Amino acid sequence: MATSLAGDNASLGFACTVVAVVRLRNRIRVAIAFGVLPILLGSGATPSGELSGPPVPQPGYHHLGATSDGTWSGVLGRLTVEDPSVRAGTFDFVATRFMAKASTDTGVKWLEAGWAETGWADPGTQRIYTYDTNTDRWTFYDQYPVKAGDQVWIEIAAASTGPDPVWNAWLWWHDSWHLLTSQALPISEHATIEEYVEVYVDPVHPGSIAVPPVQVDNVGLKPDPKDPPQPWSDAIPTAAGDGADGYCLDFVVPYSTWRAGTC
Repeated sequence: MATSLAGDNASLGFACTVVAVVRLRNRIRVAIAFGVLPILLGSGATPSGELSGPPVPQPGYHHLGATSDGTWSGVLGRLTVEDPSVRAGTFDFVATRFMAKASTDTGVKWLEAGWAETGWADPGTQRIYTYDTNTDRWTFYDQYPVKAGDQVWIEIAAASTGPDPVWNAWLWWHDSWHLLTSQALPISEHATIEEYVEVYVDPVHPGSIAVPPVQVDNVGLKPDPKDPPQPWSDAIPTAAGDGADGYCLDFVVPYSTWRAGTC
């Protein structure tokens, strides 16, 4: 039975942490703070293989889900955690996440948040994470432990307006919202939104990853920063993905409820 970490009523609350990051060559970044901290992983985290660091989440992997054709100020939804067969000591990963992104003169900029299991950082464990193009790092939040069968609510939303507004990633945890990260991004307050189960197989270690069907549901889009989410329905212009290479994608209620995984 799935264990839901959600509540019925949401009121935003801020979680503040003072962090100092010590960079160690060819090692995982160590964060020192007053309290429990996220773990930052940049290009220095190197398991077996020839890659220089964890892969950047980006197009080119197995992307199972949908992308908005228009732009929105936020996305909210519930992600079910599962246990994929990610291989330890590789750069394999499976992530179920939302993303807000836009193309700029210097490339695509984005913020994403969800849960992931990776082969290079505590393999065999599912973890809440964020990734953003300001830091270009995976950040894991082990103060919010999750496991297969849990359901977590994630929101990514613009908190201000203008050319470089702040975008926040939130986690609903034990009856309150917890701020995962705030990033000023050059994507305006209206961005393209993605909802995906993302599968990456380390090319240095050919093989495959079995992914139990992962469900995403109750997904809504925010038209403007101060607006509540509205259901991501098939009335909203959307570029929907397809299953491929042994992975299936089923839009049960396009595009607010769907599942993806190994066929």
